[in-house]
Order: sequence, then structure tokens, then C-alpha cells
Amino acid sequence: MAAFKTSRSPLWMWLCIALIVVIFDQFTKVLIVSAFTIGDFTRVTSFFNVVRVHNTGAAFSFLAGADGWQRWFFTGIAGFAAIVIVWLLRSAGSQRLFATALALILGGAIGNVIDRIWHGYVVDFLDFHAAGIHFPAFNVADSAITCGAICLILDELLRVKRART
Repeated sequence: MAAFKTSRSPLWMWLCIALIVVIFDQFTKVLIVSAFTIGDFTRVTSFFNVVRVHNTGAAFSFLAGADGWQRWFFTGIAGFAAIVIVWLLRSAGSQRLFATALALILGGAIGNVIDRIWHGYVVDFLDFHAAGIHFPAFNVADSAITCGAICLILDELLRVKRART
């Protein structure tokens, strides 16, 4: 158990990780918006394109066809989640894997909220495909959220394993 904990890590360290995610996410989105018009794409490999897509919904364009209320709904959910995550980071900041996961999720959520507030949609640009099937386009923020979720699952599996031994 000691291998997964440090002395109480300061909150600022985890917030810096989240800030790095936000900065990298917004930087890449500025590059895409300045270089591509909506729908433009550049083929990079046989399975990967860079494309400019606007997502007014949530993950996998969930509720993208709604009347616009989803913009503020998802912004509110992300705002509430950010508050909960900061509270969790304050109380569990010494658990490295757990706190790293939360910091990645926080940074990703804030990155996408900035888009929702600023543009009314999230800018997605990473497009993976195979055999004519395209995975929904995503961005750096989405990647950070996904990596954070994977780290949360790994943290829980390791916690259960430690509890059994």
C-alpha cells in the first residue's frame, strides 16, 4: 500500500497537471481552427486523419441534435464535476494514481467546457478509421478524460488486489 501513496501531495501539483492538459488541449484546438474549415481533413496514415468537426453534444455526439439546451446542461455537469474533483484531490491527493486520474479528467473536462462556453460546441480533430468505419472524432481533452478513466479503473483493481492480500 505504501508504494501507491506519498506524503500528502499538495493540491497545486494536481491542479498543475490539469492546467497542462487544458493548455495543450486549447493549443491544439487553436491550431485546428486556424488551419481547417469545418469538414476539412488531412490524411496522415491509412487509418488516421486530422479533421475539423464540431460536436454540440457529449461523448459520441450524444444529444448533438438537441435544441441548444445541452450546451449549458453539459457545462453545468462539468462545473459540478470539477468542484467534486477538486474536493477529492484535496482529501486524497496522496494517492498518486487516483489523483493523477482525477487531474487528467479535470483538465479534459475544463478543456471541453472552454469550447462549449466560447464556441457553443467542442472542436474535435483526431479521426481514426479502418475498413471504412470511423471512430467518432475526438480531441486532447477527450483523450485525457479517457486516460483518467482507465487510471481510475486500474487504481480500483489495484486497491481490490491489495485488500485481498
